Amino acid sequence: MGNRSVRQGSGVRADAVTFRYPQHDNGLPPTSIQIEPGEVVLVAGPSGSGKSTLARCLTGIIPYLYRGVFSGTVWLDGLLTTDAPMWRIAERAGMVFQNPAAQMLTTSAEEEIVFGLENLGLPEDDVRERLEQSLERFGLLHLRSREPRSLSGGEQQKLALAAVVARRPAVLGLDEPFSMLDSTAALELAAFVGELAGNGAAVVVCEHREEYLQRLPGLRTLRLDGPAHPQQAGASAHDVGGLQDATTGDFTLEIRGLGVELGGRVILRDITADLHGGQVVAIVGRNGVGKTTLLRALVGLQAARGQALIDGAQPSFGMVFQNADTQLFNASVREEILYRIAEPDMRLYAWLIESLGLARYEETPPLLLSEGEKKRVALATVLMRRPRHGVFLDEPALGQDATHKAILMDVTRRLARAGRLVVLTTHDLRLAAQADRLLVLGVDGFVAAGPPAQVLRDPACWGQVGLSVPEWVLGMESK
Repeated sequence: MGNRSVRQGSGVRADAVTFRYPQHDNGLPPTSIQIEPGEVVLVAGPSGSGKSTLARCLTGIIPYLYRGVFSGTVWLDGLLTTDAPMWRIAERAGMVFQNPAAQMLTTSAEEEIVFGLENLGLPEDDVRERLEQSLERFGLLHLRSREPRSLSGGEQQKLALAAVVARRPAVLGLDEPFSMLDSTAALELAAFVGELAGNGAAVVVCEHREEYLQRLPGLRTLRLDGPAHPQQAGASAHDVGGLQDATTGDFTLEIRGLGVELGGRVILRDITADLHGGQVVAIVGRNGVGKTTLLRALVGLQAARGQALIDGAQPSFGMVFQNADTQLFNASVREEILYRIAEPDMRLYAWLIESLGLARYEETPPLLLSEGEKKRVALATVLMRRPRHGVFLDEPALGQDATHKAILMDVTRRLARAGRLVVLTTHDLRLAAQADRLLVLGVDGFVAAGPPAQVLRDPACWGQVGLSVPEWVLGMESK
């Protein structure tokens, strides 16, 4: 290693760090920053600006685990990352990925936490103590025996946090840690980030939902510039190639007594509702309450009791999954969007890749894109097939900055104007407030339904499901 691998000081410092990925020209422009022990730095910026890449550099994951061109220096808790072995970096730094499923390695939540602790060589008593503390701190005690990939996205995010925090790293990187958390869990995590800093950790948080961190004392913000955003297509664009062609007319999706059991556990119980074409409907609820399972049941991907019919027949919906990795498999973005469409409408294709900011990635393998970009590719693949009755979007705001969320809502509005039904699940209450109708899902079914402005100001329903509505959501104008 040489003498360069050890240096006085702690925290983390990056000097003129750059990184470029081989699959496209995105990466991190020259960036310098120092984060002291006990300090929280929010890294903000549009999608594609390099936030995740910077966090990977600061925690030593780059240049070890990602191929590309790296330059500059990173000193991490006294170590020069390019000289120190990975195991020494792992003793000092921890990283929670934007997609928590990508870092799950074991067959139970308990083992996931224990795995990292045992790799540090800790005594068995210490491992057990930290395990119980982490399970309790992140509300995972009842999930300790569950297989990580059977958990909801939010529960996976909590588990990834628990596993990394249990190691007590001196430098902690959190990549969109609030993205899959319900509002109550997000507020609790923000407070916990402050506690970690108070205990001497240097914390870097990459996040679009900045509001959750704004009250942390001494918070410092680093803003990165990103690539130019696509322009939203105007109304005069005649809603190219099918978003408003051949409107479907009035219809109602009638959901009656829908129930799902998995592994002997009741996930959904007697769900009953009427959802109408021509609307954008948002569904919110606690982590693990069954939002994803509900969407999967409605599109026929999950066996369920009860029925969900339109005019007495099975409906035709497309669905964008919460984890886009599970529905992307082609060699390029272009091939993915056009996959097995015998006579593709190239007007629609051109409109989709331009409007969703994908034109520069046509020849890029979709699984090499950022999480937000992968979500937009998945949306394009679904819309390219023109589902007759509409689309279901599971956490569409993941990885999206404000501009891309606006583009998303523009697309959903076009679909609704065409008479289609758009149903989205989300923990982003700002996004939910822009829907035509808001439904709040609890353990026994929907506890509230109505215009977002009305539902968001109903404290009884939120108290019933154990969710908080932050003041910045209540203060905004809903549609």
